Amino acid sequence: MNSYLMLAIAIVAEVVATSSLKASEGFTRLLPSVLVVAGYVTSFYLLPQIMKTLPVGVVYAIWCGVGIVAVAMVGQLLYKQVLDGPAYLGITLIVAGVVVLQGFSKTSGH
Repeated sequence: MNSYLMLAIAIVAEVVATSSLKASEGFTRLLPSVLVVAGYVTSFYLLPQIMKTLPVGVVYAIWCGVGIVAVAMVGQLLYKQVLDGPAYLGITLIVAGVVVLQGFSKTSGH
């Protein structure tokens, strides 16, 4: 399987897991708790497989950056969490960092 496809799956799994943490209410609700565990297990299983072909720093930067942005968006949509200007600026800088890394770095393996 393509490393970037596996990375996308790992990111989605991590975002589902992290977003489900709040809904699990301290692991007192079964379905969200199962999503947390399944999401993190999936993500942490895939990450070392991806790192066989892509550099660890690149994988982690993309995984974290995209995950942060996606979880912030989920927080807004599902949990009605409001972000302020500095939060949007920070998220924009994270996106810019991932774009620079992917678009211009020779270490990203593309």
